[in-house]
Amino acid sequence: MTCTVKEVLKGLVTPALGCTEPAAVALAAAAAASLLPGKTIGSLCLSVDPNVFKNGLGVNIPGAKGLKGLDLAAALGGCLAAPEMGMQVLKNVDDQTLERAKILTASGKVRISLLREQTGLSISCRIQSGGDLAEAVIKGAHDRIVRLSLNQETLLDSPLLQTDESGTKNRPNDLDSWLQGRSLADLVELTQRLDRQDLDFLKQGVDMNLALAESGLKQRSGLGIGRTLKELSRQGLLARDMTLDAKILTAAAADARMAGVDLPAMSSAGSGNNGLAAILPIWAVHDSLGCSETEALSAIGLSHLITGMIKTHTGKLSAICSCSIAAGAGAAAGIARLLGGGRQEISAAANNLIADLGGILCDGAKPGCALKLATASGSAVQSALLAVSGSQISEQEGFQGDSAEQTIRNLGRISQKGMLVTDRTILDIMLDKQEAENDSNH
Repeated sequence: MTCTVKEVLKGLVTPALGCTEPAAVALAAAAAASLLPGKTIGSLCLSVDPNVFKNGLGVNIPGAKGLKGLDLAAALGGCLAAPEMGMQVLKNVDDQTLERAKILTASGKVRISLLREQTGLSISCRIQSGGDLAEAVIKGAHDRIVRLSLNQETLLDSPLLQTDESGTKNRPNDLDSWLQGRSLADLVELTQRLDRQDLDFLKQGVDMNLALAESGLKQRSGLGIGRTLKELSRQGLLARDMTLDAKILTAAAADARMAGVDLPAMSSAGSGNNGLAAILPIWAVHDSLGCSETEALSAIGLSHLITGMIKTHTGKLSAICSCSIAAGAGAAAGIARLLGGGRQEISAAANNLIADLGGILCDGAKPGCALKLATASGSAVQSALLAVSGSQISEQEGFQGDSAEQTIRNLGRISQKGMLVTDRTILDIMLDKQEAENDSNH
């Protein structure tokens, strides 16, 4: 199997409104609701894997006026019933829709089940409406609807289906398997084939994510990390350089996104924050270096591909922060390319980043993600500068391999096997906190 750069970018890079886990839950509910003859929701039952659950606990939902929760995301998706919007399914939330969704959740008609033993991304939504029962199942990717049924009858011809659960219907190119077998040199070579259409698409992602950054800087959304860093530089407490520029831009965008600002992000490998970290540090550096727009966009294309390749090893969702490590490594590689580095320096930059940030945990999507993205952006610039200056991590150290590819495989082994107990422990802590909060509210 071979893939063109267009096919890879199309599979990895897509607009998403709000955090991708609540958006995926809303998409599943919208898909189920769209099958019902009537639009009244009698009850909605949602079942999700631990990582979807974890990432949906603490992040605000676009259009929900500061409210959060997977139950509300599901209710909003069910009320909108517009699955054709994909990962922008929450785009048209208005006051009336929000009130309907709030009534549904307050009445106890929305129930969430945690599939504790489920591995891999999994969302199932069942909606009862009068005598009708509709179900939608998402597996493997946030927008990959694999099953639709109405009144126990499986629907096989819906355009919403990307594949069925056996993987045979409308089977897409197995992009994950293809990417997993690529070397960084392969990905560098692939980005040398970008045409004007590809560059225009990549520029759309830049513009989209810059709009989030501008919103975060203007409104001081979320924790206001980006805006505060900028103010500290104005006060002379932080030196303004391209490392700080990368931190400010990326953190500000994360501030806005995690606060539920009603602006889409261009995601990368299934995550909006991945998209911010894969794109914005490179764009900040390009401004500082005076590189051409085409050079910057080509570097961003490489960043997306490396981010996607790393995620095939670590998993779509896991106990490690892929926004920091996968997208950070992609950004480091892209920046090394902008700095004039060849394949060896690009590989070394990714390796340096992974050595620096390999232990960062994912404890769910939340406003504090802006802190991690600021750290990742700074490390991406530093890792690239070190690499092109001849400083690179040795294979003798820790889990580093004799190549960036081997390091990434080792990282995947840690993520997929070594971090399973860690992931469960993080979830238990978050559930304990949620239970304590519920008890205090009663």
